[in-house]
Amino acid sequence: MVLLACQKDSFKMTTNTSPTLNTKPKNEISYLAIGDSYTIGEAVPLQGGFPCQLTTILKDNGLDVGTPHIIAKTGWTTSELQEAIKKANLNEKFTVVTLLIGVNNQYRGESKERYRKEFKELLQTALGFANGNKAGVFVVSIPDWGLTPYGLESGRDIPSVSSDIDAFNAINKEETLSQGLSYTDITPGSRLVASDRELIASDGLHPSAKMYQEWAVQLAPALIKALK
Repeated sequence: MVLLACQKDSFKMTTNTSPTLNTKPKNEISYLAIGDSYTIGEAVPLQGGFPCQLTTILKDNGLDVGTPHIIAKTGWTTSELQEAIKKANLNEKFTVVTLLIGVNNQYRGESKERYRKEFKELLQTALGFANGNKAGVFVVSIPDWGLTPYGLESGRDIPSVSSDIDAFNAINKEETLSQGLSYTDITPGSRLVASDRELIASDGLHPSAKMYQEWAVQLAPALIKALK
């Protein structure tokens, strides 16, 4: 399990099963981001990932948001994220929880039925972290990795990858909306990598800080509305 807290100049990593989190000042908005490489910001500085960029936008809009805590790791599927959360034994409640998960389920060819079941369980986990407050949970769609340089060179059938990503997103959107939770669709923007390679990090697969900024900009209005 990896627990990260992004800071201006560095980040902290804890691997114990009972992490001690910073005590937040009174009235500070606490934020937990859970997911995989897209949440941890693989291949970009931690400050370039969407959780930290989102925090900056919220602060610029007068919201007292503390340092975001991130439980995520490159390669995690829904089941691996859930297992890591359980091992973390994290009992703190948060004002805001974001969830972005599923690309590795798709990449590994796991069934959509399994994804639906495990995603629904993660929604309940996110709600638990938000102390049952539906207005505090924000789900982000899975980006399309198929059109990245890595995807194009992978030997995969790219139209099939995109179609599969859409199918997984149809599931997470349906389950999210059925729970009355916020859903932000960043997938169409992720497909602009075909014409704008500045949206891709140096590894040719993961988003650049520029793309993460666009995700943060898309997410921000829903959070601002819920928090003000």
